[in-house]
Amino acid sequence: MRLSLQPSTDPADYHFVHQIRTRFAETDAMGVIHHASYLPYLEQARVELLRHAGHPYDEVRAEGVDLVVLEVYVRYRQPLRFDELVDIWVTVGALTATTFQVGYLLQVEGETRATAVSVHGAVAAEGRPVRMLPWLAGLVDGLEPG
Repeated sequence: MRLSLQPSTDPADYHFVHQIRTRFAETDAMGVIHHASYLPYLEQARVELLRHAGHPYDEVRAEGVDLVVLEVYVRYRQPLRFDELVDIWVTVGALTATTFQVGYLLQVEGETRATAVSVHGAVAAEGRPVRMLPWLAGLVDGLEPG
């Protein structure tokens, strides 16, 4: 297990925020957003973080590098429901030569609904591990929120 980043419940500890609106198709029989729907939310926020940082994921891939998910952990604190606007706060940390971790805070109107961490590795197109992209260190240092 590589997870070491502890996701905070304080938005001030994050460097970027992305907002999504939950969809009816994501609800389960209990009327809440199904737990599996959170992973695409995390991915969407992560991709938007890269775009905001000047490294859109399609350009990263064009350079022959994929940032694959090695592990993911989600702590569900309160359910999300249909048509809620969710702020997904994102930060990057725990950078090594071959991996990095992303922390997430999901909030609705300031109320924490979930926290999460994903661990990523850099691989070449054929799946062989490669060294981490140098500019990722700048993401650990942070971005302006937004």
